[in-house]
Amino acid sequence: MNKVKPIVYVVDDHPSIRKCLDSLLSLAGYEVKTFSSPEEFLKNHGNAQEGCLVLDVLMPGLSGLQLQSLLTKHGFCLPIIFITGSADVPMSVKALKLGAVDFLQKPFDPNTLMETVERALIKNRLELAMFKETALARSKLELLSAREKDVLHLVVKGLLNKQIAFTLGISEKTVKTHRGRAMKKTGVRSVVELIGVVEKARLR
Repeated sequence: MNKVKPIVYVVDDHPSIRKCLDSLLSLAGYEVKTFSSPEEFLKNHGNAQEGCLVLDVLMPGLSGLQLQSLLTKHGFCLPIIFITGSADVPMSVKALKLGAVDFLQKPFDPNTLMETVERALIKNRLELAMFKETALARSKLELLSAREKDVLHLVVKGLLNKQIAFTLGISEKTVKTHRGRAMKKTGVRSVVELIGVVEKARLR
């Protein structure tokens, strides 16, 4: 089976920059998709989750920072590498605070770009793996009844069966039944694993 090439999305309003980055990244073995504006990117690949985004900061229409804010607002985890010829410190700080991988000044060293792209792709793979784990954990918890969830939340808090029974106004035997069903439905064999499912689902 052929290994799928990582995708690097390039958004820059200068044709020469797009062409240069396309050639450079393609030679390095990446699949490259280029766009002349944030609007064009949003129209065609705005829901992309795999790969990374090499993004110019200042462009007509939407700026790179505005595109970053939009993607962040809608929960997309595409790592962003900013490139710019006229950045200032506050601008770079703002981009990095919003989760940008790096902020490269034009003209940048090709090796530095490649290292940064690889870092961004590793970050993307880790985030996607975490997202899948969270989704799986949440799907397991969705199988529980309302009472099983009540019991589960108290188990996670560290309460004993006797304490859970008192808190919920049910018998200790009923608590054990709900607890056992919750463990069976989530496919775990211990309370520690059960707590792990809840943590992965990011429930509080």
